[in-house]
Amino acid sequence: SSDLMQRLRPLIGLNSDMYRASVAPSFHAMPKPPKIPQSVLVVIHTPALDVLLIERADHAGFWQSVTGSKDWLDEPLVETATREVAEETGIVVGGAQVPHSALFDWQYSIEYEIYPEFRYRYAEGVIHNTEHWFSLQVPEQVEVTLAPREHTAFLWLPYDEAASRCFSSSNADAILQRS
Repeated sequence: SSDLMQRLRPLIGLNSDMYRASVAPSFHAMPKPPKIPQSVLVVIHTPALDVLLIERADHAGFWQSVTGSKDWLDEPLVETATREVAEETGIVVGGAQVPHSALFDWQYSIEYEIYPEFRYRYAEGVIHNTEHWFSLQVPEQVEVTLAPREHTAFLWLPYDEAASRCFSSSNADAILQRS
């Protein structure tokens, strides 16, 4: 690192202290772009209507279905749902156990106010999100692998218990409507 600094110093015209303080962080901590206020909620359930809930890592006791925002404005919602399911649970839609036809787009959305503690993730002034609802039927024994930075635990519960465990009332409504 110090050898690199010696070679870079004449090129960038900064002393090494200034380089460390003002330039180095940009190499390691590029700011994330603001989240797009269009998301999916995917109620994952078995044929017996046991529902998968996952607990958020950043909010202990916050149990929910799979959720997530579009990565880019033109991303089709079905791709957002498929990607988020894989990222958050390790379940691959279109794989051997879970065909593409198991993912159902309800063609239904709600708009809600973003919780104040999560607004920093969005562009300044954005306070509402439009959430599009999906469901995914999976086999009873499907393996779940959580993304540890996002979720810490998961539960399979009968749909009525799952609905009562959800932090979000709209998530509970989605579970109850699916059953």
